[in-house]
Amino acid sequence: MSEPTPTMAQPSLTGPSLTGPSLTGPSATRPSPGELARRAEALDAADELGKLRERFTLPEGVVYLDGNSLGALPAGVAATTADVVGRQWGELLIRSWDESGWWTAPERIGDKIAPLIGAAPGQVAVGDSTSVNLFKALVGAARLADPSRTRLLVDASTFPTDGYIAASAARMTGLTVEPVDPSQAAAAMGADTAVVLLNHVDYRTGRLHDLPALTAAARAAGAVMVWDLCHSAGALPVGLDENAVDLAVGCTYKYLNGGPGSPAYLYIAERHQTAFDSPLPGWNGHADPFAMTAQYVPATGAARARVGTPDILSMLALESSLDAWDGVSIEAVRAKSLALTDFFLECVAAYVPAGNVESVTPDEHARRGSQVSLRTANAREVMAELVARGVIGDFRAPDVLRFGFTPLYVGFADVERAARTLGHIFG
Repeated sequence: MSEPTPTMAQPSLTGPSLTGPSLTGPSATRPSPGELARRAEALDAADELGKLRERFTLPEGVVYLDGNSLGALPAGVAATTADVVGRQWGELLIRSWDESGWWTAPERIGDKIAPLIGAAPGQVAVGDSTSVNLFKALVGAARLADPSRTRLLVDASTFPTDGYIAASAARMTGLTVEPVDPSQAAAAMGADTAVVLLNHVDYRTGRLHDLPALTAAARAAGAVMVWDLCHSAGALPVGLDENAVDLAVGCTYKYLNGGPGSPAYLYIAERHQTAFDSPLPGWNGHADPFAMTAQYVPATGAARARVGTPDILSMLALESSLDAWDGVSIEAVRAKSLALTDFFLECVAAYVPAGNVESVTPDEHARRGSQVSLRTANAREVMAELVARGVIGDFRAPDVLRFGFTPLYVGFADVERAARTLGHIFG
């Protein structure tokens, strides 16, 4: 059977009010700009991650709150890239496949990403785009699933590409796509559910979904669980192994700071690797790629997810960018992320005149990623003005301002300035 491309519903844009108790009384109860600026200074002074900003190259005078779209440039990447081009390619030429370790880069870099997503070594392969890896994951998941099952549940508010890829994978495997609100996904899982695809964090609202509970529900239903980690990896603990996730994909150019178009990754739980049947059996994923045999024999481990020749320039830039994580605890990153987003919401409530913006990001920490999305009229124009004033976030149609908080290089003074600038625009 085949399934047309599903129409994904828009997310419910509801969140905490920015007119809480402290804003309904006399204006004197609101923190003054001076008070908030002093608090930001004290918070930055006490921030154990504050020194990590030195590991990045950022323009002077700019507040960068768009790391949920494109991470900042890690300081060592320029020198690494120059070496890859000038020496490894320019001088060593083809010898670099062995002498510079080009051939082993997909698994080596996968093992550097693994701790950031709660995975043991040997389960992450880097390469291709998120879309390509998602296609591999969904078709591979369908082939792992009970062949009598017919449904593929897909996050109804997903990033559009995930929906497009899911529809194509369904046509290829005979499944029927069923869009589902992640909050209702557990109840929707049944004996006919083959695969479940959900986003860990909603790209528009910043809503964090319950990976442990939803993965457990999929396992109880006998379905194969696939997670999209694009908006969570590098911002909060993921716990793939701990929660017995089956398959996961993610990009590396957001909170992992790998650079524009940097290669994505595919996680295949060790228990599934022998049976994982990729729909893209390229020569790089062959057990003996240089034998050049007509018959495909998959490599062992996560390497079977490889397809074509690795994109070495961007891949080695990514490897260098991950050095910014040396000695960094993802739990400390999460704690700072929540503190930053809490402080931003408080500053917005204090600086922006009531009625101009509404947060659509969940207030509860357990349901919030590392971004804050504000709904407002003329959002495109408001964001353009923010950018002109040195505060860079982004806009999502029709009326959402998105602000991403990357704790490795965003500080509390940045947060206070961003909210104050937003207040000036509406003032």
